[in-house]
Amino acid sequence: MPKTVVIPPGTGKPLAPYVPGTLADGVLYVSGTLAFDKDNNVLHEGDAGAQTRHVLETIKGVVEAAGGSMDDVTFNHVFLKDWADYGAINAVYAEYFPGEKPARYCIQCGLVKPAALVEIASVAHIGKAA
Repeated sequence: MPKTVVIPPGTGKPLAPYVPGTLADGVLYVSGTLAFDKDNNVLHEGDAGAQTRHVLETIKGVVEAAGGSMDDVTFNHVFLKDWADYGAINAVYAEYFPGEKPARYCIQCGLVKPAALVEIASVAHIGKAA
């Protein structure tokens, strides 16, 4: 099955060997996304809501670069550093998914950089198989 790598304009160099998104058979897989600047420094330290907004804006950019919209997101994998941030994360998350929500799971775990508070990976269905 052919696949297409999705790298929105202005994307910084990844921290590890991956791409922001891969589109295959009408399904877009968006890599785990953190609130990083182009040099992989954590933005909005200590503010889970602002980090979540940055993460979801980055995901939105990948989805749109692949020809979709946030309405096409069907599943989110949410990783948070501390359950104390759950409310702040959900408040921002709800802004990006105001109608029917995608399926998701949310787990607490350590993230790749200590100042990172949230990471989200997504799946979007933006086309039909040929």
